Amino acid sequence: MDSGRGKKTRASSKAGNAAPNASAQGVPDAPTQPAADTAPVAAAALRAARSKAGDRGAARESGRQRRSAQSLREKTEVRAPRTCAKRASLCAGAPAPQASAATVLTERQSVPLEAQEPPEEPVACLPKAGSRSRKGARSSCTEQRPPLGPSKELCPAGAVQVPNVSQSEVVARGSWNSKEVLDKLRLKRDEISVAAEIVNKVVDQLLQRLNRVESEFKRATLLNTGSYYERVKISAPDEFDVMFKLEVPRVTLEEYPQSDAHYFVKFKRNPQGSPLDQFLGPDRRLLASKMLSKFRKIITEEVKNITDVDVAVEKKRRGCPAVTLIITQPREISVDLILALQPNTSWPACTQRGLPIDDWLGPKNRRELRKKPFYLVPKHAKEGNSFQEETWRLSFSNIEKDILSDHGQNKLCCHNEQKCCRKDCLKLMKYLLEQLKKKFENQKKLDKFCSYHVKTAFFHTCTKYPGDDKWDSKNVSVCFNNCVEYFLCCLRTECLNHYFIPTVNLFSQDQIDKKSKDFLLEQIEYERNNGYPVFSEF
Repeated sequence: MDSGRGKKTRASSKAGNAAPNASAQGVPDAPTQPAADTAPVAAAALRAARSKAGDRGAARESGRQRRSAQSLREKTEVRAPRTCAKRASLCAGAPAPQASAATVLTERQSVPLEAQEPPEEPVACLPKAGSRSRKGARSSCTEQRPPLGPSKELCPAGAVQVPNVSQSEVVARGSWNSKEVLDKLRLKRDEISVAAEIVNKVVDQLLQRLNRVESEFKRATLLNTGSYYERVKISAPDEFDVMFKLEVPRVTLEEYPQSDAHYFVKFKRNPQGSPLDQFLGPDRRLLASKMLSKFRKIITEEVKNITDVDVAVEKKRRGCPAVTLIITQPREISVDLILALQPNTSWPACTQRGLPIDDWLGPKNRRELRKKPFYLVPKHAKEGNSFQEETWRLSFSNIEKDILSDHGQNKLCCHNEQKCCRKDCLKLMKYLLEQLKKKFENQKKLDKFCSYHVKTAFFHTCTKYPGDDKWDSKNVSVCFNNCVEYFLCCLRTECLNHYFIPTVNLFSQDQIDKKSKDFLLEQIEYERNNGYPVFSEF
């Protein structure tokens, strides 16, 4: 039944019942008359009251229709979130322009699904201890994901907006020669050859020791990662990253509540006879701290047996997942040895919206990359001023290496005469941060920033500018400026999403304090506006 019609009928009925009183009140001075004489008057008054009540009902109905239409228009005019507009205006340096309803609606419809605010999704829960679930059975868990904490804040869509800057504007800000800087950063072949030979000799001997029968890591294999093997190392071949990966079948990953990047690793059943069972806790969790301690002990013992290379183990750093070797001859070389677990499972749910390369490298390439393994390194999650030493952190260093190797929309990009400047821009970004950290080394304000922040911002810039024509090697200054502008916007908005785990904000307050971010923002803006004088220092 139409609720409007029902209300109207009830209103008319009430008006009819109240009509005699209304007529009497409307004529207070009327003389009292006999019932017979007053009947025609009462009937006329009743008709007048009913007519008046009907007019009021129609007016109310018309008002309801107007309010309903207005509400419909308001729902149709989808508005951008206030935070996004505020943060975007900070990046652009001007207030956000006012848009009409039609414009806002059109823009909203053109935004990709990943950029829109998703509904709350159920957490993929693990079966409780002791439960028996059929293979392939769906979980019946409907628990909702808890609100994002400080380190899990997802930067709103549109928060980072890079203004378009022309070549003339870049030149006007200050002259600097990108070719001269890049030539200075290029590694020398003879230095590479000497450094690689020494590092390979040390690493090979350590791997042989790990693969001995009595070793807990006898199935370990090598995975060369880091800037040297990605061919984006700058200045000198003085830093190497080497992973000793170890396959761990039949394990389950349990989410660590405070961070989507960290997990507990738990065996599905007790691995009796496995060399790893000595690292298990009472709940069959693989303890990262115990495993890393044993790994460090074996490396330290074997380094003492290396006599033909001047090498030593650096003192343990709190919260660091690597065992660092320092080679002193013929020049100082740092080698980070990282123990990495390779679980035989699909990528965690927190990565579902990460790796946004569909418009850049294509959806097919994204699917192929997600079929490759990921790794877990013993990087402990931070809990206030302490660390949760049982946790492992996700690592996608192998995927990052693949992306930088085949980085163009055209598969032949940089493999033939067609050259782009993507890697050159990344080198310049790394050099900019490196030089600023040297310049303000005594102030300790930039200690929490690292090359991975620059690398992550660079990947996001590649996503924003996917076409190979946007990275013409003739326009290095403009392309580098785009990378700098994106990084500056991330500093202003305190928002740098992890490229593979978008719910992890690398610039959240609990990761880096605002004063440090503001300081770096100020220094980079000064460098940009004055032609990067820091490039010629040190």
